[in-house]
Amino acid sequence: MRLFVGIDLPHELRIELASLRTSLPGARWVPEENWHLTLRFVGEVTPNQAEDVDLALATLRGKRFALTLTGLGTHTRNGREVALWAGVERSPALEHLQNKVETAMQRAGLAPERKRFMPHVTVARLDIISEAKLPAYVQAHNLFRAGPVEIDHLTLFSSQLGKEAAVYTPEVAYPLG
Repeated sequence: MRLFVGIDLPHELRIELASLRTSLPGARWVPEENWHLTLRFVGEVTPNQAEDVDLALATLRGKRFALTLTGLGTHTRNGREVALWAGVERSPALEHLQNKVETAMQRAGLAPERKRFMPHVTVARLDIISEAKLPAYVQAHNLFRAGPVEIDHLTLFSSQLGKEAAVYTPEVAYPLG
């Protein structure tokens, strides 16, 4: 089983993100039902490890907070743009929640996360894309802003990789106080 911990985006944010789906040749838009903010990628685990992750998250105590999406950016791999994302405005409450999730995952026996937390929502995968069109698209939408929306739970998702897109299934929701 492949797992990650994240925030399932509320409907209000999904509506705003959908406005970004305009003509961008070479972009494969992530299905709306897959839009989320990853707090911690877990990866492949055994059923016993999945239970440990669930128990660690069930004991986590976090506060509700406001989430705001802001701006666009890209991920680069080997010198090539591979993904388009909407940024997430940093907030002490979000950082605190992510730190608590990381601590819970280590208590569940996972190795510490090596990557620095960079909150974002991936909206498109980029295949072969025009070097001129992508910067123009990002610049045209750089003032994108959605929210704030109150977040009242986090979710443990399972992930199954597919040919066109991964399928993310919410497994357990954990309320925030």
